[in-house]
Amino acid sequence: MPSNLVSKPSATTCATLALIFASHPASSPAAAAPAQSACAAAEFHQLDFWIGDWDTFETDTEGGKSVARAHVDPIAGGCALHELYEQTDGLIGDSILSFDPVRKQWQQTWVTNRGSIMVITGSFSGGALVLQGEAHLADGRSVVQRITWTAERGGVRESAVMSRDGGTTWTPAFDVVFLKHRN
Repeated sequence: MPSNLVSKPSATTCATLALIFASHPASSPAAAAPAQSACAAAEFHQLDFWIGDWDTFETDTEGGKSVARAHVDPIAGGCALHELYEQTDGLIGDSILSFDPVRKQWQQTWVTNRGSIMVITGSFSGGALVLQGEAHLADGRSVVQRITWTAERGGVRESAVMSRDGGTTWTPAFDVVFLKHRN
């Protein structure tokens, strides 16, 4: 741009700007009053019993070796849960579970290091969270999966059934219990 098209601000303009900025101090998050969490309602915390550091065991091999380690932590100011699931065979699953107050239902999005993704939705009823939806497998196939979480025996039981025919017939997929990790 040619230099003759740019003008310098006058001393009066600079003084006026200085007064405006001085009379409106920038607010800092620390100085602001603490806001109530947007997710303080009880529905957002129905699955809080699953928060923790867990060893995961197959329910049919009581007393057997742990098949996975899972960490479940609140995120986004308590508006969601993050699960990091690491199986002893190398499978890693990552998920976000959250309550949607508009649809009045829970949702989980699950992704694995083996190329699978699953999005399931549902509700909390009778002490159990039951979610259902499609799981897209790495080989291109899709199945319907229904997963249930319940507080049980000082831990959390997660069981699932799956359907390869759109929900007409169901077969067991897995049944595990999460127990607090022992150091």
